[in-house]
Amino acid sequence: MIWWPSEIPTLQYGRYTLRAPEEKDVSAIYLACQDPLIPRFTTVPVTYTLSHALDYHQRVPASIELQREIPFVIEFGVGDEKEFAGVISLHTISIENHRAEIGYWMDEKMRGKGIATMATKILTGYGLDTLGFKRIEAAVDLENITSQKLLISAGYEREGVLRQRVTRANGNQIDMVIFAALNQSWVRLN
Repeated sequence: MIWWPSEIPTLQYGRYTLRAPEEKDVSAIYLACQDPLIPRFTTVPVTYTLSHALDYHQRVPASIELQREIPFVIEFGVGDEKEFAGVISLHTISIENHRAEIGYWMDEKMRGKGIATMATKILTGYGLDTLGFKRIEAAVDLENITSQKLLISAGYEREGVLRQRVTRANGNQIDMVIFAALNQSWVRLN
């Protein structure tokens, strides 16, 4: 059985914090999404506006109430020295099948530091151990080698390629690599 939270918790592990998106994050989210790499490999629109970022923040209560998504902001650092690093969420929820999908993107200046890998481990542990999901999937653009390596480092297993799974804004159909973490085989954080 899936336990669903009434609000987004704060998940902390050392210098890594996952917390609910707040209004103060809108500007950082907007600025980060101006990086062309984010819309290239995610569902973020190419013409991401401040209104998109505000909508992301404002739809959090409905996402929780309707059991659609559990979105988090990733912060890195300690105390007042925490910096916005990116976002991560469990989405494409299937309560009846005990399954969710994980998705994330990182601010350009925070990439390559292992922050997204640790955030993925933290959220995966929460999803499997606390919420009760039995499977958490990740679908990654076939060309996004960095994200594929991240998922393997976070303990996910590559399962195969889903051909022509996603249609990009330009109309191109792209292949996605599917990864999964399963409750019985995923390695937990210490």
